[in-house]
Amino acid sequence: MTLFDRPPLEERIAARQRERGPLKRGRYFEHGPAKMLFFFGLAVVVVSHLVALSMYFVAPGH
Repeated sequence: MTLFDRPPLEERIAARQRERGPLKRGRYFEHGPAKMLFFFGLAVVVVSHLVALSMYFVAPGH
């Protein structure tokens, strides 16, 4: 035991990984917020590209 009567960080991480078990096939995002941020970022990229393409092909004043 170390400071504050807790096991070292490495042991706590190893214990947590043992509790979780192996990853399930087809589950790439274990956390809802990570999935939400990923799709939000993807949507921002797609929308910004669509806006840029529309500005390129639809020139105002012509």
